[in-house]
Amino acid sequence: MSDENPCRPARVVALPPMAPEPQAYALARYSRSSDPIEESLRWVNAHSSEKFWERFYFDYGHASIADLGHVALCFENVSELAALEILDEQSWDGQAKSTRYQDFASSGFVVPQEVSGSPDLTELYSRTARKLIEAYTGVHQQTLKALQERLPRPDDMKEADYERNLAARAFDMSRYLLPLATPTSLGQVVSIRTLEKQIARLLVSDHAEVRQLAKDIQAACSGPPDGTWLEMRNQPPETAPLAPTLARHCRPNEFLRSFRQLSRSLADRYLKNLQATGGPDVHLIRPHSPEAELASTILYSGSNLPYAKILGKIESSTVEERQWIISEALGDRGPHDELPRETRAGQRFLFDISMDIGGWRDLHRHRRCDQTLQTPDLLAGPQFPEEAASLGVIPSLEGAYAEALEAARHVAEEAGPQAAQYLLPFAHRVRCLFKMDLAEVDYLCRLRSGTKGHPSYRKVAWEMAEAMKIAEPTLASLIEATPPWVEDPLKR
Repeated sequence: MSDENPCRPARVVALPPMAPEPQAYALARYSRSSDPIEESLRWVNAHSSEKFWERFYFDYGHASIADLGHVALCFENVSELAALEILDEQSWDGQAKSTRYQDFASSGFVVPQEVSGSPDLTELYSRTARKLIEAYTGVHQQTLKALQERLPRPDDMKEADYERNLAARAFDMSRYLLPLATPTSLGQVVSIRTLEKQIARLLVSDHAEVRQLAKDIQAACSGPPDGTWLEMRNQPPETAPLAPTLARHCRPNEFLRSFRQLSRSLADRYLKNLQATGGPDVHLIRPHSPEAELASTILYSGSNLPYAKILGKIESSTVEERQWIISEALGDRGPHDELPRETRAGQRFLFDISMDIGGWRDLHRHRRCDQTLQTPDLLAGPQFPEEAASLGVIPSLEGAYAEALEAARHVAEEAGPQAAQYLLPFAHRVRCLFKMDLAEVDYLCRLRSGTKGHPSYRKVAWEMAEAMKIAEPTLASLIEATPPWVEDPLKR
């Protein structure tokens, strides 16, 4: 008997940078053959990756192969509103420009297509946006002066560090007046599979700006990538298209469009006699059946009512009524359509949270949650931090917000509610349903309640932990949250 071991020795092979579609093709072939990776690379180099993609991904539906190729994209000078839609992907890796550490006073504002067709409306919109930015600058200066008087620099702290930390705290306050029209930038690194879903979702957005961005992504994928990096390294530019097959085949997610329309119609019809009432900013929902959760979440996504009120209506309905709501909302689903996020029923902990847009933007980053954001309601009102009163900026905040809201209502009447959303300041309240498991509750509460966080989401994270103590005291003992009154004001 031979003592030889026929197994080849283990090794790790690092691949060079490749275009996303050929890279995914090479790795997909590699997983389906006994060849070493070098042979798969040679094979792909000699064969058309586009034919492979059209056959196996778009014709046969082998979606997992698209996770093997990644694309880096940057979005510049998009509105904060559009940025929120871009990054609303759970399998998303990226970063957006922070509003806590940068001055947005000179960045201008985005004028949406829905407004730009009317000179009078454009003038009102632009005047309102400029006033918000002016008030933003004024509040920052007021806050900075008050903080300098309240928090003198410690002897052992460098002047530059002191000024940077106070400026950041002042931006924490002034950013409540930034409108969703504020331009921003973000970068993402996503798989081709995630990118296809993102494009398909953005193509059915309610906002023309976002739909155009989806087309811009397709255009970027159909041409070669930016050559700045290669030029700096004295390398020849890449001339091959970035992801041409994706750009050619991606289509709007019509099922998602239909679902959104149907959920709004069902909410208007089924919940028409219910009125929104005051309640806690953070509400941990009591346990209920997955069927009731599914029907309630569908209606929640199309309404502006608290989840508990909708759940009460659903639980008093018949089984047939619940089934009718579910089948009506999902009835247009085709053989290749994925169920929307609203159908992800079964998470143990559901938090219905009402808070300012600025703070919600930070919680939105928690992608292990299943989040359902309601369309902003112009009647929701603002949420300002308690510290604003002691710093003397409440009159400035309230005055600027009230003027912006009045203009937003006029824009809504003339151009529709989607256009009005651009003028909503970060102080405006939104309502969002967060579904999560215990591990994510722990992570969110620990991280977001920390002293380096923004006061808005610190308060929410603390109230989530407190709600857990009442509902699940044994599990809550695992969660450490920092009370909002514990501060370390000169650290960021």
